[in-house]
Amino acid sequence: MRSLAILTVKNEAAFLLEWLAHHRAVGFTDFLVFSNDCDDGTDAMLERLAALGWLSHVPNPGPWPEGPQWAALKAADRHPLTRAADWILFLDVDEFVNIHAGDGTLDALRAALPEASAIPLTWRMFGNCGVVDYRDTPVTEQFTRAAPSSMLWPWRASLFKTLFRNDGTYGKLGVHRPRQPDPARIGAARWFDGSGAPLPPDYARSRIFTPPGLDCHRLVQLNHYALGAMQSYVLKAARGRANREASPFDISYWVERNFCAEEDRTIARMAPASGAILAELRADPVLGALHERAVAWRRARIDALMLEEDYRSLFGRLMLTPPSRPLPAPLARRMLELGMRARAAGDAGETI
Repeated sequence: MRSLAILTVKNEAAFLLEWLAHHRAVGFTDFLVFSNDCDDGTDAMLERLAALGWLSHVPNPGPWPEGPQWAALKAADRHPLTRAADWILFLDVDEFVNIHAGDGTLDALRAALPEASAIPLTWRMFGNCGVVDYRDTPVTEQFTRAAPSSMLWPWRASLFKTLFRNDGTYGKLGVHRPRQPDPARIGAARWFDGSGAPLPPDYARSRIFTPPGLDCHRLVQLNHYALGAMQSYVLKAARGRANREASPFDISYWVERNFCAEEDRTIARMAPASGAILAELRADPVLGALHERAVAWRRARIDALMLEEDYRSLFGRLMLTPPSRPLPAPLARRMLELGMRARAAGDAGETI
């Protein structure tokens, strides 16, 4: 069973080996990684990993009419690894698959949902929780507090990435879900959420979020470390978004994701397996040197940004802003209802 993870990166070499080691331990057999405009050696690291047989690397230079992420997805549609895969998942480097079923692997998840054509992996947003300085330690160990498993608002708490069976039901890849359903096949597609509940038929054709307020994490969740340390977030803001149409990284993005309500260390059960793989990767003299160079680049870049007023001010605002509190149920329902009214009026905006 071949399981393909697809990734796009820019200046992420300091985090790449941890991400790769974890997802290899989870059970992904193939990795297709696109890189663009790298200054920190990410592209060189990917070339070394490709030479060692760990992944396939595709440079993704611009210009891109729709941004580098969509350009990569269009290229991935035509790639041999995509055609050969049995299951596919498109991820970002700050997203970690966290399987609770069985032994924590993809095989265990598929065994728990044998009839599934697709399994939306709903985000669980892990907050910053006061971490100021960037450190070269695994993000899965640094950030262990998250949003509650069921939140009505913000709606982003219900966003998902889709692990789907590559059986011809869908003709194109997408950021959150596969696209271009085959009319002859789509009627038989079955979607189950991360708690194993069957989803309504319209999920096979559309939708990018599971029903707000439901716990969709009992079998699997997608740990989303969108913020990281405050210093890293400033660097992320300077880097910009992979999707041209997305909003910028600013204080509003931070506030809507900085939830520290509950401790969640469940991903740690994969640490022995992923740690052994990470040690193997770091032991390679070329990869080890590239990682150290990326860490040094990151620290130097953060220092340079602190000399610029806009980024220094953002850094100060991050330190002034406490973790976000989940809204009480009446207020969360009020926001959800407002969003539904806006959608009915044809002006969904950010309230889909």
